[in-house]
Amino acid sequence: MKSNFPIVLSFSGHDPSGGAGIQADIETLISHHCHSVSVITALTEQNTSNIQHLIPQNSADILAQAQTILEDMQVNVIKIGLIGSEAAASAIHTILESHPDIPVIFDPVLAAGGGKMVTNAPLIDLINQKLLPHTHILTPNFKEARLLTGLTSMKDCANALLNKGCDYILITNADESIEPLRVSNTLYGPDEILLTYHWDKLPYQYHGSGCTLTSSISGLIAQGLDPLAAIDEAQHFTWNTLEKAYKTGKGQHNPKRLFWMES
Repeated sequence: MKSNFPIVLSFSGHDPSGGAGIQADIETLISHHCHSVSVITALTEQNTSNIQHLIPQNSADILAQAQTILEDMQVNVIKIGLIGSEAAASAIHTILESHPDIPVIFDPVLAAGGGKMVTNAPLIDLINQKLLPHTHILTPNFKEARLLTGLTSMKDCANALLNKGCDYILITNADESIEPLRVSNTLYGPDEILLTYHWDKLPYQYHGSGCTLTSSISGLIAQGLDPLAAIDEAQHFTWNTLEKAYKTGKGQHNPKRLFWMES
């Protein structure tokens, strides 16, 4: 019997500590009743505090794995996270060019939660030139939006990213919020749609919160929600995973993406 679960293809890195990357995608997509298929773009030496070392995967293998999956399955959504290399970005671009009807949800991971940079100027150029024109929903934090555009104003960053071809930009701002008790995320989109979402600020730092948010949006889009509903509901889901987060190591807390399993 063929499954009725929508299929989401994730391009992202492997986090051996289990907090972010492909594992975060899989747990989140399971939570949204989706079938997760994945291509690992990079291995990492990583713990709950930071990435120590990035090990990009062969771009020909990335391309072959994705093509093999797409020839076999009807993928509903493509989710992109950590890319890891210019060659990987080019391989992903080839996939997006050949499957223009699949919506792309992109979390532009440019630095680890602990601050380690996982990109460079040529990769940022490729993201701008080759990936953003195919992106339906982009979910940078404010620092990533500035790195992608070279601009300083949030609105200017969003407009620049929209002009590169993205349909919607959700800029998160938890790391730089100046309000002690509140976090605000801001959505920009067609016809200058502007919504600001306010959330109670939680007490810790979290490992894989961006992966969780973008994967949640991906799963909800795959389930047929419109972008505004998916973006809203995904933030509720992510906040719940953070409110129930748990600690496994010496660094950041892990979002509890399977919180719904508790009685």
